[in-house]
Amino acid sequence: MTQTNDRRAMLFGLGAVLIWSTVATAFKLALRHVDHVQLLLLANVFSLVALGVVLAVRGQFHLLLCASGKQYRYAAALGFLNPFLYYLVLFKGYDLLPAQVAQPVNFTWALTMAWLSVPLLGQKLRPRDGLAGLICYSGVVILSTGGDLGSFQVGSPLGLALVLFSTLIWALYWIGNRRSDLDPVVGLFLGFLFALPCVFLVTVVFSDLSIPLGGWLGGAYVGAFEMGFTFVLWLTAMKLTHSTARIANLIFLAPFISLVFIHFVLGEHIVPATFVGLVLIVGGLWVQQPRKRK
Repeated sequence: MTQTNDRRAMLFGLGAVLIWSTVATAFKLALRHVDHVQLLLLANVFSLVALGVVLAVRGQFHLLLCASGKQYRYAAALGFLNPFLYYLVLFKGYDLLPAQVAQPVNFTWALTMAWLSVPLLGQKLRPRDGLAGLICYSGVVILSTGGDLGSFQVGSPLGLALVLFSTLIWALYWIGNRRSDLDPVVGLFLGFLFALPCVFLVTVVFSDLSIPLGGWLGGAYVGAFEMGFTFVLWLTAMKLTHSTARIANLIFLAPFISLVFIHFVLGEHIVPATFVGLVLIVGGLWVQQPRKRK
């Protein structure tokens, strides 16, 4: 039974990683038809639909009504961080940067979370974390300059700053999420539900509701898969496996598979600096991982 569950966990985990590997390409394709604010509105709506379907299939809709006032307020605060602020910043960063730069830089959020855990959770900063930071951000420098370290010119300083800032928001969200006692899918649904009025208001004020078909299709994919169903696939994989680390390490495949989609679907020419920077970022995150003692 355990062997069967491990095999299923691996399939669920690989499925989640494969879908997450397409989202950088999906972001850029959708942003050809809509602006970053409109994309956030569409993705928010479709993610709510996807998560609602999951709750209905699980028979958990009643849990939405069982939450306390404190839980509602906490879910609303988390919803402000994600999806509202996080994706508002991230989508604009993707709008300004090539996908092959934005996606790996965004992948450094795990390192940001480790550093924020020191002041917010009272954890200790290990020498390994410092080394990981040095390696990761060396990769960020190489990526953002295209390997031209002599001139040190960044294609879009604002885009790079926004994607780096998004890692801070995402890390804050997951640190805050650790203190939530709601079911993960219920908490995510409530967060997206409370964020929707803010997203709608920002869209009306700073953009408009005139959205072409390509925008609807892109928003549906991003909302359903980046924010919805894939999260449940990943949770299921983590629940089925007896080796969480084995499933968690699958996520390191995502940025490399993503380059395949970025090249063949988006048509971006992948420059050598992208490979070097990505290897450094992933290598730094691998160094950061705790080692098991036999």
